[in-house]
Amino acid sequence: MECSDTTNSSAPFFHYSPTSSSSSPIPQVVMSPCAACKILRRRCADKCVLAPYFPPTEPAKFTIAHRVFGASNIIKFLQELPEDQRADAVTSMVYEASARIRDPVYGCAGAICQLQKQVIELQAQLAKAQAEVVNMQLQQANLVALICMEMSQSPQESPQQSLDNNNNNDDDFINPSTPYSSNYQIGLNFLEENSLWEPLWT
Repeated sequence: MECSDTTNSSAPFFHYSPTSSSSSPIPQVVMSPCAACKILRRRCADKCVLAPYFPPTEPAKFTIAHRVFGASNIIKFLQELPEDQRADAVTSMVYEASARIRDPVYGCAGAICQLQKQVIELQAQLAKAQAEVVNMQLQQANLVALICMEMSQSPQESPQQSLDNNNNNDDDFINPSTPYSSNYQIGLNFLEENSLWEPLWT
C-alpha cells in the first residue's frame, strides 16, 4: 500500500472522465516563438509586435531586416505605425535591406535608377518602332497614289475601242495612200471605164 502511494505521488495526475471520450477533444495550440524572438534568443510575449510579421517559418526575413536596420529600430518603426500599415512597412524594410546587402553603396536607390534607365530605353525603342510604322504607312500611301495616277493616265481599252481600232486597221489596208491599195484603185478605175463600153454581143 505504501509502495502504491509513493508511485502515485511521483507520477503526474491526469483527470479522466468517461464523458470526455464521447465528445471531441479540444486540440491544444502550441505557441512557438516568432522568428525574431528566436533569433534574438528571448522569450516571445503574447503581444509581441514582431510576431505577426516574422513567423517562425520565415527566419531569413527577419535576419535580412535585422542585419541592416537592427531589432530596436524595427520595433520602433512598427510601434509608430498603425496596425493596417505595419505589414507593408515590414515588406518595404525587407526589400530595402535586401537591396542594401546586394549594393551597399546605393541600396534600393540603385535598383530604382536601374529600372528607370530600362524604362527610358524601352520608351526610346517604342518611339523608334512607332516612327518606322508611320514611315511604312506613308510609303504605302505614296505607292498606292502613284499606281492610281498611272492607271488614270493610261486607262485600259474598252471592247468598243478595240473594235474601232480593228476597223481603222482595215481602212488603212484599203487606203489609196498605201502602196498595196494603189493597184486595187487602178483596177477599180479600169472597170469603171470598161462599163461605159457597149457590149459586143446582143
